[in-house]
Amino acid sequence: MPSSYRTLEMTVLMTPDTANFAGSVHGGHILKLLDQVAFACASRFSGSYVVTASVDQVVFHERIHVGELVTFLASVNYTGRSSMEIGIRVVAERITERSQRHVLTCYFTMVAIDAEGRPCAVQTVPIETPEQRRRWAAATLRRELRKEVEARSLEIRANAEELLSELDNEPH
Repeated sequence: MPSSYRTLEMTVLMTPDTANFAGSVHGGHILKLLDQVAFACASRFSGSYVVTASVDQVVFHERIHVGELVTFLASVNYTGRSSMEIGIRVVAERITERSQRHVLTCYFTMVAIDAEGRPCAVQTVPIETPEQRRRWAAATLRRELRKEVEARSLEIRANAEELLSELDNEPH
């Protein structure tokens, strides 16, 4: 498999139909594009249909404006048995000023599935450069953090009133 299959780049012009009530590009439109980019990157790498399992840290650092070119730079950072972490860096470009700015980075966990809709194995993403090793290590740490957050979230749901009463008893 060519190493180019681990990355994907997509550029989209933000047109007036993508605007929200404040005149910037609607965040939901960007989320939809992020999911499409993650799908394309993961399915091309795995050679199979994929589904979104989770999305981490979609924090908009800056607004995206109508008329800007938005580039999505995706990479397979990590592979598990059937899952892949896809990191996506988003850069907005003001065409007339020839200026670019980083507007967000986020991480999707995509799962390869077979014809029956069950998770299926994916190949291990090769680690050939220091940058790929750094991304793999960071993805491994994020994976552990997702597990911790999920466990804590389940604990909160199951014991919300008890946890709230503990907070009420703490000095403010």
